[in-house]
Amino acid sequence: MSAAYWRRAMNTAAASAVRPLPTAPVATAGAPIDGSAGTPRWLAWLMQHIAWRHVLVLLGVLLYPFVATPFFTYQIGAQALALGLIALSLTFLGGYGGMVSLAQMTVAGMAGYMVAIFGSSSAAAISLGWPWWLAVAVAIVIAVVFGTLVGWLSVRTEGIYTIMITLAIGVAFFYLAQQNYTLFNGFQGFNKVFAPSVLELDFREPVPFYFLTLGCALAGYAFVKLLVRAPFGAALQGIRDNPRRMRALGFDVTAHRVAAYAVAALLAAVGGVLMVWYNARISPGTMNTAAMINILIIAVLGGMRHPIGAFIGAIVFVLVQNFAIDLLGAVGRERFNLVIGGVFLAIVLFSPDGLLGLWAKLRSRLDPQSPTSNQRRRLQ
Repeated sequence: MSAAYWRRAMNTAAASAVRPLPTAPVATAGAPIDGSAGTPRWLAWLMQHIAWRHVLVLLGVLLYPFVATPFFTYQIGAQALALGLIALSLTFLGGYGGMVSLAQMTVAGMAGYMVAIFGSSSAAAISLGWPWWLAVAVAIVIAVVFGTLVGWLSVRTEGIYTIMITLAIGVAFFYLAQQNYTLFNGFQGFNKVFAPSVLELDFREPVPFYFLTLGCALAGYAFVKLLVRAPFGAALQGIRDNPRRMRALGFDVTAHRVAAYAVAALLAAVGGVLMVWYNARISPGTMNTAAMINILIIAVLGGMRHPIGAFIGAIVFVLVQNFAIDLLGAVGRERFNLVIGGVFLAIVLFSPDGLLGLWAKLRSRLDPQSPTSNQRRRLQ
């Protein structure tokens, strides 16, 4: 930083030192303590933390199924929200915990298999036929336990070793499901795993299923945003930055990391249930190596440091997946991985923080008074 910047900072500090202190408001019975007379606490909190862009985005996603076709509502919107919820689990682990796991799609696949096994499917000899709500609850619990065990095995390693352990677990479960016919029905998997009907509302229809995925996605997003601001989230970010110092301060680093895997498993399990209802089937191909890497691509495309980035990356991924054939013809159909890999490489090269990082750079250039531009000028 330049000497002129430090002089301006010192002059500002000196001026504020001689400025008289503001008079504290006198609290009266029944009056709010934040000084906003007549404003409830919850409304004041919403006005402080929710911007206009959040309201516009919320209105957009709520009105989307009423202006879009059933194809865009179901194939694009609902699929992107379900995949984004699974990618959000990886964003939480990687962005706030510093742990990159390739087993999140495996956890989602475990939840999907459990829904098919405990619920109803085409394999009547294997499926138990439980009520859908009981099958979903048991499936989520088993998937969370499985994801916690994955974390318990992998948190003692760091970096590339964590990635390799989670990849090995995912590949092992893939081959187990492919070769086991007694429990997982082999490579065929389970078909006709339909979404339920609740109070004459059929979630197999595009609009009801879209709102179901939207509700789960909003709940997962809000849960992550609140959790990272809680003491647990602050401790997890401190462990990400300097685990040795956090251990010296008395924090149990291993316990916090395992708990983070449990939280991520909960998000991935809910996304896995939505995906098995979306496809109406589950098979080993749903959670193969390509599917595990696709979740990593989605998380990195949107931005690993932002929870909303998981859903932005999922939208881009689903759009490329559906329209690469129309744009590139036979090349897009036969070389989809090459196309999505090219998009991934271009975004990573121009913006390591994904699409949100690229947007922040463009915004700082277009608006010289933005916080990003001011921070860059201070660092020069």
